[in-house]
Amino acid sequence: MPQLVTVRVARPHGRPIRVWVPVLLVALLLSPVLILAVPAGIVACLVYRVSVTRAFAAAWRLLCALRGTRFDIEQGRTAVLVSIR
Repeated sequence: MPQLVTVRVARPHGRPIRVWVPVLLVALLLSPVLILAVPAGIVACLVYRVSVTRAFAAAWRLLCALRGTRFDIEQGRTAVLVSIR
């Protein structure tokens, strides 16, 4: 599971902004939302006749596979780099 997300925004004038976001802390803060999202996901799986265990296993595998991913976005002279470690 990823441990840290680094966001770097390069602005046209001035120093770049860097933000480090610990994934575990964000997960703990959003756990009340997760408690509501899990039953909604189960209901959606039942409505669309998808195996609940396979759907949650696939979501977990996707989350674990995010480690090492980088997103580079450029718009004009502003650039955003998101790195997942």
